[in-house]
Amino acid sequence: MNYYGESVTRLIEQLSRLPGIGGKSAQRLAFYIINMPEDEARVLAESIVSAKTEVKYCSVCCNLTDSDPCAVCSNERRDHSIIMVVESPRDMAAYEKTKGYNGLYHILHGAIAVTKGIGPDDLKIRELVNRIDDNVKEIIIATNPTVEGDVTAVYLSKILKPLGIRVTRIANGVPVGSDLEYVDDVTLSRALEGRSEM
Repeated sequence: MNYYGESVTRLIEQLSRLPGIGGKSAQRLAFYIINMPEDEARVLAESIVSAKTEVKYCSVCCNLTDSDPCAVCSNERRDHSIIMVVESPRDMAAYEKTKGYNGLYHILHGAIAVTKGIGPDDLKIRELVNRIDDNVKEIIIATNPTVEGDVTAVYLSKILKPLGIRVTRIANGVPVGSDLEYVDDVTLSRALEGRSEM
């Protein structure tokens, strides 16, 4: 039954399609949006459309960006001889917040998960291999400490080691089964410092 009218119901339905948003959360968000001043609601709507139309993958690291190359890849003050491989842009942001890493990144946009039908070809692994040149001295594998993250790390190690590059994995200071975006800065920094050869 339609309790709120077609426009509100449609808004609730669309919000509930977002990951992690159930029916009650969608309803709460919908009423918040409806009660916002019109100019703020318009800015929110324009931000969503702008992000959808203007954001693309960085041609170097595959991060989401509206400029190509992204701000990290185009920063000459960063150490271009080290590349940290992470699963998502959120993981990269988590490391950036620590201010303890000054190299480059490569975003895989996922992890190998055979049970979910996600294989190596579904990730940005080919792009990683293609960007490796004589300037790259180390690849830090910073996939999540989960079964999928570990499988991805082992796979990457097997294809990167023959290229003669130092391949390291972040230390296990990060709790097993957690996502990097939720780990505190100190733990992330210690995991980076305690990385080991693979």
